[in-house]
Amino acid sequence: MREQYVTVAGEGVHETEVNRSRFICALAPAATEEEARAFVARVRERHADATHNCWAYVIGADAGVQKASDDGEPGGTAGAPMLQMLLRREVRYAAAVVTRYFGGVKLGAGGLIRAYGGAVGEALDALGTVTRRRMRLATVTVDHQRAGRVENELRTGGRDVRGVRYGTEVAIEVGLPEAEVDAFRSWLADATAGTARLELGGEAYGT
Repeated sequence: MREQYVTVAGEGVHETEVNRSRFICALAPAATEEEARAFVARVRERHADATHNCWAYVIGADAGVQKASDDGEPGGTAGAPMLQMLLRREVRYAAAVVTRYFGGVKLGAGGLIRAYGGAVGEALDALGTVTRRRMRLATVTVDHQRAGRVENELRTGGRDVRGVRYGTEVAIEVGLPEAEVDAFRSWLADATAGTARLELGGEAYGT
């Protein structure tokens, strides 16, 4: 697994204008290729009257799935530069659609490449990105008496708390950077007088 990757902070839209053509870039996080395709379809429907709805998406922390479409623009002038911008910024699990409303001035191949790639770059800057880091999933099991304080300290300390289950004891699921597992184990022992249990699980990505 990669140590980290970047994705878009949330779904959003950013508009730019180049020689009277409007370029509207819609971005969204997408966990799967199906989610990416559904997002593209929604944007295409919203802008069914547009000259072009070009798109690109990257799925997988290792960018295993990369797809792009020029949607009628000259080959390689729209989808490819959009995809390259996502890859250059190390953006993963994300989809981009750039909608163009033609303004009457032809841009030429170079102008189109700059406009479509630039629209994605400006949208990423405007809408923001988040970094997801590789985490070791762990379960903290603690008695009810101490659970509230432990959970509160985890959250206020910025830990990636992923869930809390209540039973005869309380199980708190957290994501930990691999390098911090030993230090976390020591902290937990001190915080609970050695009464809590820490069980390590698989890996996932978290903030």
